[in-house]
Amino acid sequence: MVGATHEALHRIFQKDPGLLTKALQKVLGVEFPEPREIAAMNVDLTEIEPVERRVDTLLRAETDEGTYLLVVESQGKTDDRKRGSWPYYLSYLYEKYRCEPVLIVITQSSATAEWASRPIQLGFPGWESLIVRPLVLGPDNVPVIADEWEAVADPSLAVLSAMTHGKGRNAAAILESVAAALKTLDSDSAAAFAQFVDSCLADSRAKQMWRDLMTDIQYFWRHPLAEQVREEGREEGREEGRQEGWAEAKAETALQILQWRGVPVSLAVRERVKACKDPDQLEAWTQRAMHVTDAAELFVEE
Repeated sequence: MVGATHEALHRIFQKDPGLLTKALQKVLGVEFPEPREIAAMNVDLTEIEPVERRVDTLLRAETDEGTYLLVVESQGKTDDRKRGSWPYYLSYLYEKYRCEPVLIVITQSSATAEWASRPIQLGFPGWESLIVRPLVLGPDNVPVIADEWEAVADPSLAVLSAMTHGKGRNAAAILESVAAALKTLDSDSAAAFAQFVDSCLADSRAKQMWRDLMTDIQYFWRHPLAEQVREEGREEGREEGRQEGWAEAKAETALQILQWRGVPVSLAVRERVKACKDPDQLEAWTQRAMHVTDAAELFVEE
């Protein structure tokens, strides 16, 4: 079954088609011509015979050098069936539209990226009849954007960075930078990008951090994803008691962020944070935990 992460990784290019050519040029170093126009196309490649085949995202790019079909495939893991389906997609699209197809694979996994980047060679060794060379976007080549000003300058690329690198010690800075960048966009675009990021955060701590960052952003809470977040909060409240459960969860989040970032947490710091029941204080400590280099610095402003 196709998951939210799979969908988000390719749908971001439907939301901002220009991001795809930017990624080809800036991330992969491909001298792809600047499009005059990019339009989404029907992704259904089903033939008259009952063999259903669909690509994830298909875009038509009109350039001064010709028309290209950009085929975007979101890949979560290695799958040797793609050795047959990817060449088929490209051949079928060329036959149908008589435009040059370009295969781009996007993944969150370095191992999958390495696998996907291997050329697919069909035919006699040394005299292959067909060679497919995918262009691959993954954690090893998509830039880490952890600077707020850099994220604001290019919000869509910052979102792609968060979707690809939304775990590890850089996660806090990356997610904060993206949150700042989303505030500069119109509400509909920001809501869509917020959901893309949320869908790609497999680490529960990163997801909670992202949702904490989104709490004060009005457009996020008008988005359908917000109802899911609110429902999760209601369930937790019914089980643990509203205020007490929230305080315990927030205290644990602050401590987990420190631990996740590799900041040692002493017993005294842990006990002080867990003993606190003040929502505002816990929120301040959680935000501060994303930046401090010493756990004791949580309390410096006091």
